[in-house]
Amino acid sequence: MQIQLNTDHHIVGSPQLQERVEQMLTDELKHLADALTRIEVHLNDVNSGKSGEDDKRCQLEARLAGMPPVSVEHRAATLELAINGAAAQLSKVLQRTLDKADTNRKRATSVKHVAQNQPDT
Repeated sequence: MQIQLNTDHHIVGSPQLQERVEQMLTDELKHLADALTRIEVHLNDVNSGKSGEDDKRCQLEARLAGMPPVSVEHRAATLELAINGAAAQLSKVLQRTLDKADTNRKRATSVKHVAQNQPDT
């Protein structure tokens, strides 16, 4: 799974931040690692350096093999809280997406199997 970090000009995209983000996402999404090809991380300071509630924003866009991208966003007082919140959201959305795709795949296989076993009239 490739993780690409993007920051605005108010947040320094240091190697330490990259490593921290990768570790947080890897920990939260390890159960989905086989299905993920890439995650794009967008970190923003919404209030341009002024402190305030929910002024750090983390948007995550995940790409699953053979599926359209999934995007979530979380805002919090700190980058760490914003990243953790977005990662938790992403985990839930991805699991739901994969479960739905699996259900649809099973349903399609079942319908195909039933149709093959129908007598010709």
